[in-house]
Amino acid sequence: MLNIPSLALISVLVGFLGSLTGLGGASILIPLLVFFGIPVKQAIASAMIAIIATSSGSAASYVRERITNIKVAMYLEMFTITGAIAGATITTIIAPVYLYFFFAAFLLTSFLRTSRVNHGFTPAGSQDRFSRWLGLSGSYFDQASKKLVSYRVNNTVLGGLGMLVAGLAAGMLGIGAGAFKVTVMENILHMPPKVSSTTSNFIIGMTALAGVSVFLFSGLLNLTLMAPMAIGTAIGAIVGGRVLNRFGDSTLRVLFFAVVVLLIVQMVYKGVTSI
Repeated sequence: MLNIPSLALISVLVGFLGSLTGLGGASILIPLLVFFGIPVKQAIASAMIAIIATSSGSAASYVRERITNIKVAMYLEMFTITGAIAGATITTIIAPVYLYFFFAAFLLTSFLRTSRVNHGFTPAGSQDRFSRWLGLSGSYFDQASKKLVSYRVNNTVLGGLGMLVAGLAAGMLGIGAGAFKVTVMENILHMPPKVSSTTSNFIIGMTALAGVSVFLFSGLLNLTLMAPMAIGTAIGAIVGGRVLNRFGDSTLRVLFFAVVVLLIVQMVYKGVTSI
């Protein structure tokens, strides 16, 4: 059984991995909590507090290093917050067993990233009119490759709709939907992997806050779980935020996929055995 010290230590590692992969931490915490016997709805609701802590801890480091694109984040948050409120409302209504399969199915969208695994980032040659009007572009210095990376964001309307879906999943499953957010930003908005990951972390916190507001009034928040998870994930996220720019893109991708596969297997198994 979990106790407060062990949960805090586990949360440090979870926060570190969540920060590096852009998953937000809760994607790893929820299967762990379910494994130790916590009801899935309580796990989802309480883990969203960890999402806020992880986002806050890592976002500060990323913004200081000027990797996060704040303007893009503010635009996309309009869609994710709307979706999160709707998704959290759905979770309070449906049967718990469906949440295991929804959790695993949504994580499968992470494999959309395989289309770019073997190719380095190539900046868009042009920019659509709406994205240009919003001024969505940027650059950052990549410490791993020792060069300045410039990029221009594209397809912001379609990207906004993708983020609405991500927000719906975030509120419903309590996972932050970092995997899907990063996928949308890389494949639709044409943002570099590190910018996608760091901007995802920035967005995740506000999305989770919107979902938590629904769970607060539904009585699903477990105060015993929330405190050690929030502290542990925040510490792990700060450490992850400080070292992320030292990793190559390929290393981050391998870590991302390894974590996602383990999460999918765990939740499918739990769903099957709960029928």
